Amino acid sequence: MGTERQRLTEAEKQEIRRHIDANKPLPEKYRFLLFEDKREVELVWNGKTNQVCNMVLPFQTIEHVDEPREEAPDLSATGDLFSFDARGRQDAGWTNKLIWGDNKLILSSLKNGPLRDEIEKQGGLKLIYIDPPFDVGADFSMDLEVGDGGDKFTKRPNILEEIAYRDTWGKGADSFIAMIYERLILMRDLLAEDGSIYVHMGPFIQGDVKAALDEVFGRNNCLSEIIWKRTSSHNDPNKPGNIHDMLFYYSKSERRTWNQQYQPHDSSYIEKVYVYEDERGRYRLDNITAPGKSGGVTGQVWRGVDPGASGRHWRRDPAELELLLKDNRIQLKSDGKPSLNGWKQYLDDSKGVPLNSIWDDLPNVTGISGEKLGYATQKPETLLARVIKASSNSGDLVADFFVGSGTTAAVAEKLGRKWIATDLGKFAIHTTRKRMISVQRELKKQDKPYRAFELLNMGKYERQMFVVTASPLTPDPSPPEGRGENEREQQLVEMQAAKDKEFLDLILRAYQAQAATGYRTFQAMKAGRLVAVGPVNMPVTRLFIEELILECREKKITRVDVLAFEFEMGLFPQALDEAAAKGIDIQPKHIPAEVFDKRAVDRGQVAFYDVAYVEATPHFQEPHKLAIQLADFSVFYSQDANDQVIRDMKDGSSKVIVDSGQVVKVSKDKHGTVTRDVLTTKWTDWVDYWSVDLDYESKRELIHSQDAETGEWNRVWTGDFTFENEWQSFRTKKDRSLELVTPYFDLSAKPGRRKVAVKVVDIFGNDTMKLLEVTV
Repeated sequence: MGTERQRLTEAEKQEIRRHIDANKPLPEKYRFLLFEDKREVELVWNGKTNQVCNMVLPFQTIEHVDEPREEAPDLSATGDLFSFDARGRQDAGWTNKLIWGDNKLILSSLKNGPLRDEIEKQGGLKLIYIDPPFDVGADFSMDLEVGDGGDKFTKRPNILEEIAYRDTWGKGADSFIAMIYERLILMRDLLAEDGSIYVHMGPFIQGDVKAALDEVFGRNNCLSEIIWKRTSSHNDPNKPGNIHDMLFYYSKSERRTWNQQYQPHDSSYIEKVYVYEDERGRYRLDNITAPGKSGGVTGQVWRGVDPGASGRHWRRDPAELELLLKDNRIQLKSDGKPSLNGWKQYLDDSKGVPLNSIWDDLPNVTGISGEKLGYATQKPETLLARVIKASSNSGDLVADFFVGSGTTAAVAEKLGRKWIATDLGKFAIHTTRKRMISVQRELKKQDKPYRAFELLNMGKYERQMFVVTASPLTPDPSPPEGRGENEREQQLVEMQAAKDKEFLDLILRAYQAQAATGYRTFQAMKAGRLVAVGPVNMPVTRLFIEELILECREKKITRVDVLAFEFEMGLFPQALDEAAAKGIDIQPKHIPAEVFDKRAVDRGQVAFYDVAYVEATPHFQEPHKLAIQLADFSVFYSQDANDQVIRDMKDGSSKVIVDSGQVVKVSKDKHGTVTRDVLTTKWTDWVDYWSVDLDYESKRELIHSQDAETGEWNRVWTGDFTFENEWQSFRTKKDRSLELVTPYFDLSAKPGRRKVAVKVVDIFGNDTMKLLEVTV
């Protein structure tokens, strides 16, 4: 019989009324006095909800990357066949996925969308490793090198990344747990039944994350709490130095993949145990018998010794013992009989110590390791190799939804796994792209198989999705049904609308534009041009431009400025060319960070900069040969509110800033005199990567579209094309040089007129494309 819940006293009722009237939260004790006790431990945080995103957005294939093979590898032994075209590029079979966007939307679309079927055909998602940012107040900036001279500057997160970090850490642990909890549920549902997940956490919030994992995966599915010793020493004032991270290892069910791994023996153990040495190396001596008599072959007399006489039996069949003896692995006594303690076991034959939960043998990434890419949270490949080897098999599909510098994808490729990798940061995606091309080249040199990978965006092609997910900065003529149905929701909507209007007014004031009404997609006008302001919390997408073009054609608008913090990858120049063909001049402009400096706005000092400019030149050689030269590249960035940065500098200090398309070292001497030294002395200093598609319109971009009546998914053409990355040159940490002319390509197999696409990625990770029409 259950226990009746305790009645409230009059004093307690009055206290509750006082808190409600004052709009204050109730003391924790009332949680247990007002509601039934729960039998299980539960993690509770402010704003906890069980609602999980179920939106399905299409994936745009922006780029297909594959290092051409001399000839197709034979993969019949693994049963993992995929075909290649005449260029040696993969054109069938699973293609690895590198996806840019919010991982909540990505996970929801993978779980509920058509790509789920493709994942299941690969046997399902077997392993997830994530290393989410966990450091409250962390500076997510990173140092980048400029050109080939070795100068560095600090790249700050872009606006989208800053908003994401603010939403993640704005309320401390509450907002982080809310973020990770929903994503863990989506990951669990996406995992195969025999799949596993490793969640890598630093010291700050391990306990809360462990409780969330217990709630999502079940405490019984917690397989290990792994301690990784990431550094040998660390000095934390007034407390023990923290030198470890945690990896929480969970399975989805009792079924899971586990391949026993081994750690090397400790040096002191080797010195103590492997005390003998011969020409083969160090060894120890072990007994060749085991306790207990045996009536089988292991109990027989061998070389004059009866093991049963001492109540024991041979640990190997005498025939095997004979082979060991011939291989000089068993010692004989002076009388020619085997020494029972004379089994020579060599150190080189030992796999090591079976893996335990303390990993102190895998050092962190350092500058001398050759892996370091500039990411503060970058993890060593040896760590990911251990995880992937232990919990997946060759050909399995693994994923990392906070991929950062791309370590999980790189190790998965080297170990013959398929992979999905995602990140919100465009620079992280670019870093991973370069790293994976390097892995393809490395495997090609070693004559090992590798897969193509494709670069994906989250597409938004249906108006309903566009309206629901767009920022409030974008006018919403048809709010979703149910919005504002109760007073609290209405208050939140009105408060958000007021904030958005204030922010929009600030942007338009900074751009020195006048507000305009009567338009769906435009908010202002400047010098005879209409102005559209893009979302603050996501990139301007193709659909945004399509909506804008539609209104332009309806109202005979010909000149437009589009202001945005971020533009979708692969958006230009196709979208601008399409608009120009319809008589519409669209000028895209980046909103600079200075827009948040009200003093700079008031002084009219905020400069909105254009997207980058690319110039490329074709070179011809008979018969039907073509080379492409990168001839010029210009950017117009300003990264910070630089006047304020300079004002805040201390006398005798220096700082590298980005100002009006130049990287500048600003120095302030002891008298406060400021001097500037421009580090980007030539246009190539801004180029981090460039690549070429020799026949841009040969691969149509197809997306999945669901039939509203039948619910079936069909592949439809978006009207755009996928960039096939056929040649590229890029800078690395080790090699800062950049080729500016491609080799000559023989295009005689398909002579005639074609479009060649040239893509350039700058040192910030932003891409720009140029189309050349040529005849070969």
